[in-house]
Amino acid sequence: MSSPKPLAGFRLAVTSDRRSAELIEAFERRGAEVTHTPLLQLAPLDDEQQLIAQTQKLIEVRPQVAIITTAYGLRRWVDTSEAAGIGDELLAALGQAQLYVRGAKAHGAVKALGLEPAAVAKDGRSVSMLELLEGKLQGATVALQLHADSDHGMPQSLRELGARRVLKVEPYRWQDTSSDSGISALVEGLCAAHFDAVTFTSAPSVHALFAAAKARNRLPALLRSLAERVAVATVGPVTAAPLIEAGICPLVPERHRMGAMIGQLVEHLASLGTLQAQTVHGQVQLRGRTLSVQDENCELTPGQAELVRALIEAGGSVLSREELGAALPEASSKHALDMTLSRLRKALPQPEIIATVIKRGYRLNV
Repeated sequence: MSSPKPLAGFRLAVTSDRRSAELIEAFERRGAEVTHTPLLQLAPLDDEQQLIAQTQKLIEVRPQVAIITTAYGLRRWVDTSEAAGIGDELLAALGQAQLYVRGAKAHGAVKALGLEPAAVAKDGRSVSMLELLEGKLQGATVALQLHADSDHGMPQSLRELGARRVLKVEPYRWQDTSSDSGISALVEGLCAAHFDAVTFTSAPSVHALFAAAKARNRLPALLRSLAERVAVATVGPVTAAPLIEAGICPLVPERHRMGAMIGQLVEHLASLGTLQAQTVHGQVQLRGRTLSVQDENCELTPGQAELVRALIEAGGSVLSREELGAALPEASSKHALDMTLSRLRKALPQPEIIATVIKRGYRLNV
């Protein structure tokens, strides 16, 4: 049997807006079938007067401390300021402030502007940033670069640490797409494990998915599926945090980069997502929802793939109808199980791969 691409047969859901084309291309090049459903999209800044006004106030006030939370936000902030003719003044104001930076990517963006941070929260978490600021804000004016529509309670936390005044700067805003029809398809697809994996590159996207599922009365089913049936890949611990809080164990790469996330997911699916067995009709291999029998591939429905997975994992042992039904969550009746089995056999190059054991159930014909 020829060696397939590492993600051949796997179906992935990509939920990011920014840099999604790069992510999708990387997965498709490795053989995956990718569905792109942005959970959040950057709102267009047709009117940037609010950001310019916030920047002018910062330049006027000259804060003693400035907090930089995202690389993209900083770059967009500086680009907008330069277009408005106040870029140099912004950099001068930031240059005289004590800069506290959240995460490695934001640190790189700060250094690229020729600025030197006072400290960096290397794990990228806001709580670590607050720990760095303890004892350093008494009576200070603090500029806070926001990294989403919500400030996540940071201004109040900064005041509790002694800040006299907090200036909020909002370089970009997310617009919620959770009411879109595509989101409904994503939620249902994840609940039914139509996808082998889903990727997240921001915590707000995770919150948006949970909110969309809750609005559709599907949150318990979604959480159960993400915890038990669908691999969840994240770009770093900040993105992973709301998933972990919900009882899900996502993949989190050691290096908080998109490339590291891709590599970790490929390795995970290649090692845990491929099942194979030797049958009377030769070797069978299940990768995602693609079943290979010798050199012949067939694409299975999610329900069919679940049945094949259960039969391969049983190693030739007989599975009762009840046990197979448990492997098929969407089967609400014995008739539905019978229909899925019948269509599965018709889809197989060799229907006899699945043997019926009268009055007992079914087994892989090894």
